[in-house]
Amino acid sequence: MKSKNQRNYLDFVPVKNPEIEYQTDNSGKVVLFIEWKGFYHRIAQKFFHRPRVSEIKLDDYGSFVWLAIDDRKDVHQLSGELDASFPGMEKSLSRLIKFLEILRDNHLIRWKGEK
Repeated sequence: MKSKNQRNYLDFVPVKNPEIEYQTDNSGKVVLFIEWKGFYHRIAQKFFHRPRVSEIKLDDYGSFVWLAIDDRKDVHQLSGELDASFPGMEKSLSRLIKFLEILRDNHLIRWKGEK
């Protein structure tokens, strides 16, 4: 029997963080722009020459998923689209869930209904 705190990721709907800017390059890959704000980030920028804005370049799979997130599709629907576009991909569902968890942990997305 399932416990109440066990998550069913297939029902979760990812929502992009509106503060994250991105663009698509000539090859169709997505580049995310992350602006580093805050006291410690300013110190790192000044003394350690860290960039104020970092560019994160996604691969083909990541770019596809990022562009497919539309605040309405759940993980199950995204998985189906990913399988249709990349039929030879192994363990696509587990890779998709891990990728979405990484995006969420880095505050690039959140789950719908979550604050």
